[in-house]
Amino acid sequence: MNSAEVRHDWSAAEVQALFDLPFNDLLFRAHSVHRRYFDANKVQLSTLLSIKTGACPEDCGYCPQSVRYDTGLEKEALMDVEVVKAAAAKAKAAGASRFCMGAAWRSPKDRDIDAVIDMVKAVKDLGLESCMTLGMLKEQQARRLAEAGLDYYNHNLDTSPEYYEKIITTRTYQDRLDTLEHVREAGMKVCCGGIVGMGEEPADRVEMLRQLANLPEHPQSVPINSLVKVQGTPLNGLPGEQSIEPFDFIRVIAVARIMMPRSYVRLSAGRQAMNDQTQALCFFAGANSIFYGEKLLTTGNPDHERDVALFQRLGIESDQVAEQVDTAEEAACCGAVESADAAGKAATA
Repeated sequence: MNSAEVRHDWSAAEVQALFDLPFNDLLFRAHSVHRRYFDANKVQLSTLLSIKTGACPEDCGYCPQSVRYDTGLEKEALMDVEVVKAAAAKAKAAGASRFCMGAAWRSPKDRDIDAVIDMVKAVKDLGLESCMTLGMLKEQQARRLAEAGLDYYNHNLDTSPEYYEKIITTRTYQDRLDTLEHVREAGMKVCCGGIVGMGEEPADRVEMLRQLANLPEHPQSVPINSLVKVQGTPLNGLPGEQSIEPFDFIRVIAVARIMMPRSYVRLSAGRQAMNDQTQALCFFAGANSIFYGEKLLTTGNPDHERDVALFQRLGIESDQVAEQVDTAEEAACCGAVESADAAGKAATA
């Protein structure tokens, strides 16, 4: 079987066999697949901005934006479109090619869609790709966003169906799949991944990637988030031994690359805690997208200078490298990555 074949019929045994490969063999295979579909020395840069912060009614165990947890997060109303436009302009000047906007809603109301459509148009006018994560979408809402020109919609699966209820009880796994279906049918690109290091078993990582790869169409962008523990959230008390260690995280990146060869695999939340060597191995294993900027929705991210320095050391370029060099000092990406979503969710973009 061609190792770079695009498939939607992975079995759990096949995915487990990939995880079980010797580390060097897995990385060689993933890197070979990556080079077939992408320039191995190019990384897509996205910036994530929280356009409406806090007071989310959901109970996602990793997320500081939940109204159920006391995390010290200040609630913020929906931003004005001009503020969003200014943030997008700074992100573009710093090298980002995609601007992602996240709102802490369970599901937007129709009047919320009216407001965010203006933001989509403002971002598009700057020549940036646009992405939003607003919670669950109805079919008509997805169509309206698509008609407004939204390029990507982020809605993560977070984990396996079996582990899901240990992390979230206020929406079902099927609710997430339904939103993804509405996004696909509306003609938007899908940004969908998950979070590792939440105390899940290795088998849950297998099943999460299998769920993603066996969707009717692979997500065009697949964020892989490492849990960011936030004080006040239930997962902040997760024992250290239940977190994910670097080699296992790199394996998740590599297997995602093999299973979804045409997708952008985003090294997402949790990067701030990773050393340069771990990030370099993730890029070698097939990660070719990052969130760029010093904040991800509500949690920290490596600063602009660290990312620029790492890219220079590795010989990696962004798709806007010329502008990045010209304006690096004046532009601090106002981005944000998913929270502990970053865990992922909102973050996870």
